[in-house]
Amino acid sequence: MADRITSGFKPHTPARDVVAGHDLTGKVAIVTGAATGIGIETARALAEAGAEVIIAVRKPDLAEAAVAEINKTAKGPKASWSMLDLSSFKSIRAFAERWGDRPLNILINNAAVMACPLAYTEDGLEMQIGTNHFGHFLLSVLLAPSLVAGAKQSGKTSRLVSLSSIGHRRAGVNFEDPHYKTRAYDKWDSYGQAKTANALFAVGFNTRFKDQGVTANAVMPGGIMTPLQRHLPIEEQIALGWIDEHGKVRDGFKTTEEGASTSVWAAVGDELDGVGGLYLEDLAQAEPWTKEKPWAGVMPHALDPEAAERLWALSVETTGAGA
Repeated sequence: MADRITSGFKPHTPARDVVAGHDLTGKVAIVTGAATGIGIETARALAEAGAEVIIAVRKPDLAEAAVAEINKTAKGPKASWSMLDLSSFKSIRAFAERWGDRPLNILINNAAVMACPLAYTEDGLEMQIGTNHFGHFLLSVLLAPSLVAGAKQSGKTSRLVSLSSIGHRRAGVNFEDPHYKTRAYDKWDSYGQAKTANALFAVGFNTRFKDQGVTANAVMPGGIMTPLQRHLPIEEQIALGWIDEHGKVRDGFKTTEEGASTSVWAAVGDELDGVGGLYLEDLAQAEPWTKEKPWAGVMPHALDPEAAERLWALSVETTGAGA
């Protein structure tokens, strides 16, 4: 990868260092799931650079606390929050309706569910792909005109950031049975399928909107201890090698602020201006996955343009939203 895009930052650089030197005054950003974890650090960094940040979350008490925290250091307009439940098409449509035709410059699809027991959304979709992919697909397509308007208004490319994961290596998208109606459910295969879908969505979205001034990239934030692990017992986290028997986190894991840095770079980095359809990790374009480095890199199935087109068609059919 001779022409691989890099930021010049080290993998453990904090998000606020990545955004330093960028003036986001006048820019508007939405970050989903930004009440906790890397989401709040992503929103905080953008707000510190002057952007108006709206966090889209489903728990009002956590949202109020997060907004108060972000506003302690916000340089621009005060951050605010809006109700969004990504497991409900009704909630997503209501969010988009409230948003209206307001221009948008940055959309960071950060919220996620990981390795939960088998469950279904209110629209009958398996919870992990239903929330992580189909929910974000519907939101993004409904907000696409606002992203296009943001690009026209600012004269600069609007950016969509889709959070994926090294978990994508566990599975591609099973187009025959994405919702585990006939096959046995495996929570990690399900997570892998959803995270592959997040990467393929960036490919598909970028193809459709890059000529209208909107690019999309996928991001692997790194290993981080956040509320995303809520469904995993301590014993399982020890078995996975994430923590030792004393609860100490494995070397190489990032803090939440370090985990937010690649999302922030995807949103503001000059190196990525006009560039989309990539999978980014550790503040650089990811290299191909290899057996020697199993916890890093991107597998071909997560960037396959044919799979991206197939997923887009399935997503239009599933959500009723085309673009």
